[in-house]
Amino acid sequence: MNAPCTASLKNTILMIKDIIIKQQTITNKMQVLGFKLQSLSKREERRKKMLFPSPCFLFLLPCILLLSSCGIYTFKDVSIPPEVKTIKISYIENKARIVNPQLSPRLTDALQQKISNQTKLTRTTSDDAHYQISGYVNNYSVSYVGVSGRQASQNQLTVGVHIIFRNTLQNKIDEFDVSRDFPFAAGQTLDQAVNNLFPDILKNLTDEIFNHIFSNW
Repeated sequence: MNAPCTASLKNTILMIKDIIIKQQTITNKMQVLGFKLQSLSKREERRKKMLFPSPCFLFLLPCILLLSSCGIYTFKDVSIPPEVKTIKISYIENKARIVNPQLSPRLTDALQQKISNQTKLTRTTSDDAHYQISGYVNNYSVSYVGVSGRQASQNQLTVGVHIIFRNTLQNKIDEFDVSRDFPFAAGQTLDQAVNNLFPDILKNLTDEIFNHIFSNW
């Protein structure tokens, strides 16, 4: 093969290599562009979902607006008539045989906070309040349970509260008792146990009082 042919062949091979490299480069760029377009498509789809809610939501929206306009509002199965606007929560006294000085103030505060957080009622000290809550601690006692041999493996603190609920708009009075048991290790003293149990005591008692008044009335 003469020199001109050899040079021409080399040039052709170099052109083919160059074309292959350029083709590969174009393919890579197209793949990157396709990925970007796919990402943009997903973003556009999410944007459309945000701008155009599902038919289910569009159906429920008028219902939500209708309920809010009716005056009766609901917080987790709690229904309060629209004419009820104010509530008076009196101090929960302590008349138990054993008196824990922290129980009455903390229980009163916990009940006030729960009602404030979960209703739209306005708290007042007026005797004309539409709803009125008062009461007292009537039980604070320790019993021994889980006896093994001659020693108790577990003790139990029982806390009870008597509640008086008045609905002045309907001139009704509802009195009821709430009582819960709180077990603790026999090796603990009552004071040690109460320090650990206080959050559960407050939550359980306030939940039961709240549910009785606003769910069963």
